[in-house]
Amino acid sequence: MLSRKFIALTGIACLIPATAIQAQDRQLSDEGQLLDRIVAVVNDGVVLQSELDRQTTLIIDRIRERTSTLPPMNIVRQQVLDRLVVRKIQSQFAAKTGIAVSDQMLNSYVERIAAQNGVSFAELPAELAKTGINYRVFREEMREEIIIDLLKQRDVLRRIRVSPKELEQHLEAQKMAESASNEFLLSHILVSVSPSSTPEIVKQLEKKAFDIYRRLQSGEDFCELALAYSDGQQALECGDLGWRKGAQLPGFLNELVIDMQPGDVSEPARNPSGFHIIRVNEIRGTEIKRSMVSQHRSRHILIQTDAIVDDQTARKQLLDIKERIANGEDFATIATAVSADPISARDGGNLGWQKVGSFVPEFEEMLTTLEIDELSEPFKSFFGWHIVQLLERREYDNTDDLRRQQAVQEIRSARASEETEVWIQRLRDEAFVEYRL
Repeated sequence: MLSRKFIALTGIACLIPATAIQAQDRQLSDEGQLLDRIVAVVNDGVVLQSELDRQTTLIIDRIRERTSTLPPMNIVRQQVLDRLVVRKIQSQFAAKTGIAVSDQMLNSYVERIAAQNGVSFAELPAELAKTGINYRVFREEMREEIIIDLLKQRDVLRRIRVSPKELEQHLEAQKMAESASNEFLLSHILVSVSPSSTPEIVKQLEKKAFDIYRRLQSGEDFCELALAYSDGQQALECGDLGWRKGAQLPGFLNELVIDMQPGDVSEPARNPSGFHIIRVNEIRGTEIKRSMVSQHRSRHILIQTDAIVDDQTARKQLLDIKERIANGEDFATIATAVSADPISARDGGNLGWQKVGSFVPEFEEMLTTLEIDELSEPFKSFFGWHIVQLLERREYDNTDDLRRQQAVQEIRSARASEETEVWIQRLRDEAFVEYRL
């Protein structure tokens, strides 16, 4: 039936004069509207004219915010198209390797963007519409952004390793760069040594300098000690050297201040003129501010529940263990034998120094109630049942830790740019791309 109808229709078409068909074509050509077209084929996908137009408009607006001189339009469009092609390749590769973004995950990102712009999640579509942005298109472009970022994290950033040697070299270079560019507000005490001083006199002067240093460490006022004991030219100004660039400091002082933070006082340093004590009052530049954190050191024993061990059984086991420890058995030996935490069990249950707030809430809450060396009652957390013993508390200066973490990030970021370019070029070389501009 379908075939007869098809034949009939084709037969009728054959009876229509060619001039009528040509006239109809001209009418469609004159009155029709091109909705979209393909500007690039990328593997089994395409880039559409509408995508290119939209992105080109956005890029031109950004360029105009910085300069009134625009590059030739054909160059802009080609660069935008190249970027869209690369994004298409990345999206395709992510899909093939199983990277996806759920609606729930996408919504959390969109909610964050809405909050940053001072609107609610529900209000965002209307706000975007006011600026001519289609909400559906916005969501899909955001989804693509997240997918590409996850792909980059997996295939590029997580594969960048920073060796200990590389880290130390970076920190050393960073110190030298900071000492040359930073400015230091310094105070100074000099215990001068005459070139003709005997070794015995030098020892006496060294003792004097270290006595001053110890008094400063115990909290005595720098200004008062400088006025009383300094032989330096700025003694009457409380030893104030003012702001000095690192590059302007003598070499031995430069080596001192690069390792110091505001408020630090150096040990006496010897040079031909005598023994120098330096206090760094302030630093202008890129220094990391001193960071003090509260830490605790503890050890624990974990019993996990399962089909055989229920909550009541786990709690009773820990009560028995607590009694054994109270009767003199070694905590570490028991923890190694029975704790279900494989990492800490190898070290007798020791959890090491941890920043307050690092553990799950139930664990942290228990630690706050304990005195030093006190052993807790059994309590339950997400991981199971615990007893914990608080060993120490302290205030810890983690400035150096932060500096090292920042250095690792700087190294990774510096290498990420080059690694990303190589990765993109490899993906591009392996893809089929046909431009149709």
